[in-house]
Amino acid sequence: MITPENLVRHELIGLSVKIIKSTDPSNVGIEGRVVDETRNTIVIETKKRRKSFIKEKCVFSFLLPTGERVNVDGRVLIARPEDRIKKKLKQW
Repeated sequence: MITPENLVRHELIGLSVKIIKSTDPSNVGIEGRVVDETRNTIVIETKKRRKSFIKEKCVFSFLLPTGERVNVDGRVLIARPEDRIKKKLKQW
């Protein structure tokens, strides 16, 4: 089960997400569903299109299946998904 404490060590694909902060102001407010992830990017599918966002430049707000929202700085997510799951993070 995904909780706020273990979110960064779980699969993000399928979760609803919103960009709440970005170095590119035009990205703020974009929301949709995570459909793919690489080491440095997250691909979000909105109602109109799919777009790739650089993790390092964004702060994401994920909606957990329990209905909770969790804000995560994209810099914490930088790693291949399979490596991030193994990574030990002090704050998480």
